[in-house]
Amino acid sequence: MKALLRPALSLFVLLSVVTGLVYPMLVTGVARIAFPDAAAGSLIMRDGKPIGSALIGQNFSDPKYFWGRPSATAPQPYNAAASAGSNQGPLNPALADAVKARVAALRAADPGNQRPVPIDLVTASASGLDPHISPAAADYQLERVARTRHLEVKAVRQLVAENTEGRDLGVFGEPRVHVLNLNLALDAHAR
Repeated sequence: MKALLRPALSLFVLLSVVTGLVYPMLVTGVARIAFPDAAAGSLIMRDGKPIGSALIGQNFSDPKYFWGRPSATAPQPYNAAASAGSNQGPLNPALADAVKARVAALRAADPGNQRPVPIDLVTASASGLDPHISPAAADYQLERVARTRHLEVKAVRQLVAENTEGRDLGVFGEPRVHVLNLNLALDAHAR
């Protein structure tokens, strides 16, 4: 029995050290050298303090800000610990009711805007954490934000353009606007 126990215990300790300490430290070290921003959580800083992550949306409800996609996370929106979609299919009455309520809220926030509401302003992403909106969703909100901030539409449109990211590698995905970066640019423009 002792002849079997000693090699098994030695192998257990060796593998625990390799897989529990050496490998994670090696991967973390390589990540910090090769991808320092991503390894640190892709944090967005202002005045030396982290205010968010480039990978996780934030809940904006003030009319002077652009609003992101709805979040399906609980107990609060954009809860990274609860990343999940709503799991409601297109025929689910609860999804239809939620979309109607979101459209109504957008219409109430900007009663003069009768254009069609872009779908990404009323539906959550698969993760419920998406920090981006489509250029169409930004354009839909543009006049409300400009009017609330007493800015020219042209100036706000320029900020949207500056915060619009193109397709990945020029081919993959769709152009998108990073909501937190855009709202920070608006705040900086107002200073």
